[in-house]
Amino acid sequence: METLNFSDIFKKSFLETGGLMQGLNSSALMRAMIYILLSVVIGTLLYVLYRKTYAGVVYSRSFAVSILGMTILTCAIIVTIQSNTVLSLGMVGALSIVRYRTAVKDPMDLLYLFWAVASGIATGAGMFLIALFVFVVMTIVLLILSHARGRRDELYILLVHYTGEGIEEKVRRAIGTHPYKIKSKTLRKQDVEMAIEVRVRKNDMRFVDALRADDQIHDLTLVQYSGDYID
Repeated sequence: METLNFSDIFKKSFLETGGLMQGLNSSALMRAMIYILLSVVIGTLLYVLYRKTYAGVVYSRSFAVSILGMTILTCAIIVTIQSNTVLSLGMVGALSIVRYRTAVKDPMDLLYLFWAVASGIATGAGMFLIALFVFVVMTIVLLILSHARGRRDELYILLVHYTGEGIEEKVRRAIGTHPYKIKSKTLRKQDVEMAIEVRVRKNDMRFVDALRADDQIHDLTLVQYSGDYID
């Protein structure tokens, strides 16, 4: 019985698939173009959804565009892998040496990147309906959670720069029933800077106006807070 090693199996597979020209017939090209156009549709939907549901401070259009591009490129990779056995092996080898070192600060951004890759894979594999169904389900979930989050209290960091005594008590009285916590206090000779975490109920900012009227307070800074300081 003839024994075949990996090299013989690879050569046989290469010849049976028609070499590098396998998959370049008109029907395959048309199917590939349709898949890529469908990935454009899914990627555009992800782009619009990211722009509508973005809850950060500074919206990055380049990141939103990268979501669209990631969907299209992933679909193109899957279509290429399906079309030829040799190219699929080369693609796996080429992508295995790629390293991405860009830091993603917001977990939601990472979710959208993974979502774009998953949508590109599903579309490239000819499962456009699955990609569309996942988009509908995820959109409903995100909108529900976004609406529920909007009804909750918002966290802010209140920076108070003042001079003199008794200001802390005035700040406590102005904040009133809003839950708060003193995070830090910086002393600079006569000047003091205090950072306070305040949970604001229903956008009630009257305590800020009350503090602004005090002559001992030089300035106030109110920064939205979500677990980390937002640049």
